[in-house]
Amino acid sequence: MVKIGNIELGDFPLLLAPMEDISDPPFRAVCKQNGVDMMYTEFISSEGLIRDAQKSLHKLDIYDYERPIGIQIFGDKVEVMREAAKIADAAQPELVDINYGCPVKNVACKGAGAGLLQDLPKMQKITEEIVKSCTRPVTVKTRLGWDDSTKNIIEAAKRLQDVGISALTIHGRTRAQMYKGEADWSLIAEVKNLPDIHIPIFGNGDIDSPEKAVEYKNKYGVDGVMIGRAAIGYPWIFKEIKHYIATGQKLSPPTIQQRVDTVMAHLKFSVEWKGQKTGIFEMRAHYTNYFRGIPDFKPFRLKLVEANTYEETMDVLDEIKAGLMLATY
Repeated sequence: MVKIGNIELGDFPLLLAPMEDISDPPFRAVCKQNGVDMMYTEFISSEGLIRDAQKSLHKLDIYDYERPIGIQIFGDKVEVMREAAKIADAAQPELVDINYGCPVKNVACKGAGAGLLQDLPKMQKITEEIVKSCTRPVTVKTRLGWDDSTKNIIEAAKRLQDVGISALTIHGRTRAQMYKGEADWSLIAEVKNLPDIHIPIFGNGDIDSPEKAVEYKNKYGVDGVMIGRAAIGYPWIFKEIKHYIATGQKLSPPTIQQRVDTVMAHLKFSVEWKGQKTGIFEMRAHYTNYFRGIPDFKPFRLKLVEANTYEETMDVLDEIKAGLMLATY
């Protein structure tokens, strides 16, 4: 049984990665329906939280059906991160997570996210202050290092565990790699196998199928895996991995009806959480992913992006279900 603090997550937990503009409550809802064990909010600016910025505060929204869930924060100032962690802690998640892995320029090059891999003492100090400030477990997500010449994840992991984090997720790329190339899990395995590392170690990067999840589970010995991009438009991946681990057999891909039903659920949550106008607009980015690989889908996609009300969109989805039900793919 893998545990973070007192949170029991099963024998090999599957985690949903925090993804900006993706991992909002509507998307998390459909992932939860498909078997994910632990989820995280989108990453939240520590500066935004302490300034009461509406966008940042909105990301604190969590619901009982999502639990267990972690709130993830990022920033580069010790005092600001400490105060933001207190705000996140007060929102009553199961844990508070720190982002030391975001590679994008306007985060990492300002000393936050993966930028803190260039300053391990500061990373350690921020983490120590957050652990002291929170009543809940604190976890970290990071990368192998800044670039190929500075892969310092082993030292980082030891420092982070020393100041009291309860789990560590490692993305198997450096900041310089961004999301390119193949993730290197060998260093993740090295961290996991260190004799003085006793916290759960989760691997992240390139898990896009049940077969790969089981292969990496067996090959690298991690306590669980975090899945990000492979879940976008395909929340069924969590259910498929669990079935494959339990039976050694692959589930059939989702049917047209299952795809449409999931999109309807996602749309309903989106409109309820964001309001009709924003909820419908932001769902448009998801349709291509949900119906990727379906023949003759383009006319339906155009109808979906042109629909302006919840009722119109649901009518198009009903039309898709009726029109494509017999499609084979």
